[in-house]
Amino acid sequence: MKDNKTVYKVMFVNQEETYEIFARHVYPSEMYGFVEVEEFVFGERSQLLVDPGEEKLKAEFAQVKRSYIPMHSVIRIDEVEKEGVAKVIKGGSVVSQLPMGGKPTGNR
Repeated sequence: MKDNKTVYKVMFVNQEETYEIFARHVYPSEMYGFVEVEEFVFGERSQLLVDPGEEKLKAEFAQVKRSYIPMHSVIRIDEVEKEGVAKVIKGGSVVSQLPMGGKPTGNR
């Protein structure tokens, strides 16, 4: 069993932006097609410089106990040594989604 010091970096696409957040717990959800993320971790500010991207995420997830992220939005999940700076990257991701359902296209 992992100790409670484990930190995961989760990158996912949300409304054409890529979010990079840190959390202590990440696991498959009982709701089919979702990943559960809980106990968000944000860096402690010891500097005078404030990162607006991190502040936006901190405010967005301030009252969130657990977040359910659609699996198809997740880019990657990494177990890391310590938390970093949470950020929002404009313009989404260069990762393309696979087509969902429907009939195959092209010649066989």
